[in-house]
Amino acid sequence: MNKKTMTLSEEQYKNIIETIRSGFMCSDGHMVKSNNRIATALVLEANLGLRISDILQLRLSAIVRDGDRYRLDIVEQKTKKKREFTVPTDIYIYMQNYALENNINPNAKLFDISERTVQNHLQLVCGYLNLDNISTHSFRKMFASSIYMNNGYNIELVRVLLQHSSVATTQRYIGLQRKEVEEALQKHIILF
Repeated sequence: MNKKTMTLSEEQYKNIIETIRSGFMCSDGHMVKSNNRIATALVLEANLGLRISDILQLRLSAIVRDGDRYRLDIVEQKTKKKREFTVPTDIYIYMQNYALENNINPNAKLFDISERTVQNHLQLVCGYLNLDNISTHSFRKMFASSIYMNNGYNIELVRVLLQHSSVATTQRYIGLQRKEVEEALQKHIILF
């Protein structure tokens, strides 16, 4: 069965991250320990809009000071496209603090874990929280939806940030067509 990966709501996002950071007891009595590394990787995915494969390759040295801003200087693994977008200062500081707290060299990977490890941990958490159709990609979709809604519903902006080749791909990606069709039909009432 093909399940569609859902976009996270802000509440779901916060619950997932808090649960990963605090740990929890499964229904079978198995204790799942807190894991700040996985929580931090997912926070970065939600805030940078990168795929988890690119998040797990991040190094502090990939963030370059460019005048009065910081920018990402990586090549995306999936698309092989260069990515040079601004990294908000708060996110860069968050990454620096994580690296310092964990004694990670700026040239070393911030997260020495596999995608499968992150996905498996996330599935345990989602099972515990009774959330369906959530994957690591839900965090990238959350980023895209947030950018879309907070920037005048500018689909082209989201397309550029996700580095999609077409707006149609971006529309399918964040599930806009259905929502916009429904909203348009609700607004289009002509009575006499």
